[in-house]
Amino acid sequence: MDADQSTDVGENPILKQTVEPDTDLKNIILEYIGEKLNPEDQNITVEMIVDTMMTEFPEFLMAVAEENWIRGYHQALTDVEKGWEIDQENKENTKENISKNV
Repeated sequence: MDADQSTDVGENPILKQTVEPDTDLKNIILEYIGEKLNPEDQNITVEMIVDTMMTEFPEFLMAVAEENWIRGYHQALTDVEKGWEIDQENKENTKENISKNV
């Protein structure tokens, strides 16, 4: 893996997606953001919603971000633990195979 790939996670394509008012809550949010930002093409993207929420309701986004971070950190620790278990099993299997061949 290149150094650039390990540090650059890139841009999330979901942010560029246009949101359709297919629920009551989405409709309320889209109406509000549409009036506030008045986009030329009348389309509201996920990124516009995130930016608006970041400005006007940061507590909500912080709660979501913190929960996501905690879950990701927990998953990383679980993955490391599982990796250690697999490594230990591989070492034990290697020792057993060497002992059988001697």
